[in-house]
Amino acid sequence: MPDATAAGFLATELPRLTALRQKLHAMPELSRQEVETSRLVAAELRALGLVPHENIGGYGVVAEIASRAEGPMVALRADMDALPIQEATGLAYASRHPGCMHACGHDGHTAALLGAAAYLATTRNFDGRVLLVFQPAEERYGGAQPMLDDGLLARFPFDSIFSFHNWPGLAEGAVSVADGPVMAGSNEFEVVFRADGAHGAMPHLSADPILAGGYFLTGLQQIVSRAVDPLQSAVVTVGSFHAGMAQNVIPKEARLRGTYRGFSLDMLAHIRTRLENAVRATADMSGVTAEFTLDGPDFPPVVNSSREAQIMRDVATTLGSQQLTSCPPSMAGDDFAIFLTERPGAYAWIGNGTDSAGLHQPEYNFNDAILTTAAELLARTAEASLQTRTA
Repeated sequence: MPDATAAGFLATELPRLTALRQKLHAMPELSRQEVETSRLVAAELRALGLVPHENIGGYGVVAEIASRAEGPMVALRADMDALPIQEATGLAYASRHPGCMHACGHDGHTAALLGAAAYLATTRNFDGRVLLVFQPAEERYGGAQPMLDDGLLARFPFDSIFSFHNWPGLAEGAVSVADGPVMAGSNEFEVVFRADGAHGAMPHLSADPILAGGYFLTGLQQIVSRAVDPLQSAVVTVGSFHAGMAQNVIPKEARLRGTYRGFSLDMLAHIRTRLENAVRATADMSGVTAEFTLDGPDFPPVVNSSREAQIMRDVATTLGSQQLTSCPPSMAGDDFAIFLTERPGAYAWIGNGTDSAGLHQPEYNFNDAILTTAAELLARTAEASLQTRTA
């Protein structure tokens, strides 16, 4: 008979979960391409005696664990997709796919949720139902919304939802669960300035898209420094500026891509309006045409519900030698926020170690030592949440 405690059960599972995490690490798949990842997840769920529901909102996979047919339902979510980054870890289980790697730890998130599933499916020490949500396309396309659009809530009407993210720089296994904002809302934009182009020796024959891009890049710095309340947080960053191929040719096009972030939808709308104004003003001043596009609607910020955050914190204080800690919100984003616009929930950070490489870096690797902490936090939070709902 397996150890009935979550810690004891998961300690015996750690070698299997580590092997599974490293297998996932070696086979990363980009957003909307999680074919093999979702198949592996479904196979693991079947091995636990569960029934996976596949291809929800793309390659999303969900499964239900029930102690009885009816009753409250709590959801646990993990993201599955990887990033378009060339891995530089030198690990024996490094990515087999050039230009693609798990540089954000979604391999670890997936393995941890499968660990929680193994414990919950074996013990069923709760009254109600637990929904396992394996979400695709977090990094690029906001895969939470397609899952909702595909009827996730109608088919599986969960009452609350919980998730976590590993956090480099935070002590290994330390847990932070904030009240209120945890991560910023965000969007990504692209600006294209166009003109006829000309020889570099004859600049009077054309407007200059590169010069327009330079004006825009400089001008948008005023958005946060002069158009946002200094007591509020906001970010506008251009991370890509491409134009031209030759040193003596004024190109026909300059293309800039960036992101903006804030802790409310009102702030995001304000920044978006200022960006649109800056694009128009730059084009008029420079004599070029301009095109401004967004990836889609603004993603809301991740905002924890007080009740659910307290449940998660209470569980975290009992995780063996692990410490509950407090961290300020981050300007990074996560489309888990979309689930939180539909249902209350909470999102935790679990320390990946103080010497861990940063997220989205070629040297990053998920710390396998925190798999059991993450799995136990998820599983016992589900148990505790259901207990409060049926008390």
